[in-house]
Amino acid sequence: MPTEWTAADVAEILENCQRTIRYRFRQPELLRAALTHTSGANTRAASNERLEFLGDAVLGLICCEQLFHRYPNYHEGDMTKIKSLVVSRRICALISQQLGLDKYLFLGKGMGHAKELPANVLADVFESLVAAIYLDGGLEVARRFVLHWLTPIMERVSAEAHAGNFKSLLQQVAQREFGETPRYLVLDEQGPDHNKCFKVAAQINQRNFIAAWGRNKKEAELKAAMNALAQIQGKPVPFPAD
Repeated sequence: MPTEWTAADVAEILENCQRTIRYRFRQPELLRAALTHTSGANTRAASNERLEFLGDAVLGLICCEQLFHRYPNYHEGDMTKIKSLVVSRRICALISQQLGLDKYLFLGKGMGHAKELPANVLADVFESLVAAIYLDGGLEVARRFVLHWLTPIMERVSAEAHAGNFKSLLQQVAQREFGETPRYLVLDEQGPDHNKCFKVAAQINQRNFIAAWGRNKKEAELKAAMNALAQIQGKPVPFPAD
């Protein structure tokens, strides 16, 4: 991408980017700033550095809020561990790649000719974009945008970090409170053989707890155990299947 852009160039880049992210800015200058690397800015203040600072905080808030409400059984240490993985620089760079944001960046000559942009540049632009959306549309709009990308990652990281823990906890609670070991019932399967999803419910003393969907049986059982624990404790279930 050149270091000098005509008004038509800028308008086309911003339009294409807005189509990609499925959000239309009321203040397109915010999007322009979010996409401007220091190498492509006339002054440092015109780059996305300040937006990156704000975006990091907005991402953290949205992630922490979601973890707090979604996983009522998690302790502070559990949530801190998952948050650090979900909003890591690596994940931000990965989402930038998935969105193809590198095609819309305003870069200087040296950076513009690079075959592959550094991961830190890609991470910066995602954080900057989150801040721009927050400033333009407010927290709720930013939340919807962020959670569209972060929720699947959050679920995967949570499942990997706590695999087995909640099933063990449910077994302890079931044996203590009901004198029985939980069973896991597959209620439904969807998708092709190579990519099936499973709907599983935990059962204790013939009582079926609220079922959960998972991308494999292990994940579905883990989520079903978490649902059962929440129901036993009188809390909202984190993974309602319907």
